Parts: sequence; structure tokens; C-alpha cells
Amino acid sequence: MMSRPLPRRLLLALVGTLALAGTAAHAAEPLRVATDATFPPMEFIENGKRTGFDTEMVEAIGKQLGRPIEWIDIDFKGLIPALVSRRADMAVSAIYITDERRKVVDFTVPYYAGGLVVMTKADNTTVKSPADLAGRKVSVQVGTKSVSFLKEKYPQAQLMEVEKNQEMFNLVEVGRSDAAVTGKPAAYQYVRTRPGLKVLPEQLTTEEYGMAIRKDTPELTKAVNDALAKMKADGSYAAIVQKWFPASK
Repeated sequence: MMSRPLPRRLLLALVGTLALAGTAAHAAEPLRVATDATFPPMEFIENGKRTGFDTEMVEAIGKQLGRPIEWIDIDFKGLIPALVSRRADMAVSAIYITDERRKVVDFTVPYYAGGLVVMTKADNTTVKSPADLAGRKVSVQVGTKSVSFLKEKYPQAQLMEVEKNQEMFNLVEVGRSDAAVTGKPAAYQYVRTRPGLKVLPEQLTTEEYGMAIRKDTPELTKAVNDALAKMKADGSYAAIVQKWFPASK
């Protein structure tokens, strides 16, 4: 016996249901975000839990997009390569927007202003300004803007490149390096929790952080930018900023 064709109205309803199901399945697809969670207050592990300014920003964006976040932990120097190789969809880890990085990845609109600063021991009398870095031992994290900036602007500085921020700061604390050059948020956070250290008032640079996204997914860049705009409009962005940077205006 030949089966009767479905009535047109029922067929359209079925197609619509399947389309909605497909859309929901796509919306629920995890957003793979690479990060180096060793940079408080931006991203770090505390009591076994992932936290920090960047972490909360990304989780909030994920809710805006209706996509759960799948975190991928990678050393900072491997974040951009993780995007290029399609291992991750996005990288968020206090990444400065630079022309060099723009050659291989896209960036969202800037989501926070930072810059490079110098951290020393509080009783250090030899490094009073950035000009004093010449001829001094300076600890930096490999793969960061600090490395390229110092090589270009302060070539006489003796760079001590390490993998993690904690190592970089430790070298200053134990006196093996005269100073550390790193991002402003992390430097101020560290000196707040460690007596005997200070951040020099004169910044080396003023730059902006961006969320790096693969060049082959412009629709994701737009979606994240739209989510950031909504968060700024509804006050949720300001709430996260004030939580992690109470002195911010």
C-alpha cells in the first residue's frame, strides 16, 4: 500500500520544528576559549576554582551567546598558535591588541585598558624610572609584549625570560632580578598582596586588551562584540569591572 503524503501544514510544522532543534543544538555548542590562568586578577586558579576578571567576562559573554564555555589551558606563548591551528575558537588572557597579532588573528573591540609597568622591591634605589632598566636584570614572561618592547626600547636591559608570571615576580622578591615588566592589572594586584614591593608610577606603555578570535570566524567576532555592547548597556560589564578593579572610574 502506498503511503499518503503528509498534509502541507503538517509538513511545514515538522520542518520548522527540525530547524528550531538544529538552531538550538548549534547555540549550545561549547565556545572553546584558550587562556593561561596564571595572571591574577585577570585569570587564575584560587582554591581549585577558575576565577578572575577575564574569566567572568567570558562566562558572561557565553551566557549572552547561549553557549557554554570550554576552557583550554595553554601557556601564554601558545595562545595565538592555538587559534591558528583551530584548537580554540577564542583566546582571552590579558592579550594586548597589536598590529603583529592582527596579521594572524582578529580582535574584538577593546574591553579593558592596560599597559606595561615596572615592578621592583620597595627599597630598590637603583631602578627609580624606566630609564634605569638599562644594564639591569629584568624578568619577563616569554611570548608577551614585555619581551619585544624591552628589546626594542631598552636593548641594554638584561632580560630573564620565564614561562609563568609567578616565576617572574619571584625573581624580583628573591633579588635575582632588579625589576619585572608586566601588565598593570597584574602588577598592582601582586603588590597589594605582597609587602615589600612597589610599582613605579611612570608607565612604559598604555595599551588595550582584546579578545582574540580566529580570522575564519568573523561571525563570532561580531557576536562577541554585540554581547559586549549589550553588557555595557545593561550594567553587567561595569559590575564586573568594579568587582575586580574597585578604583576604576
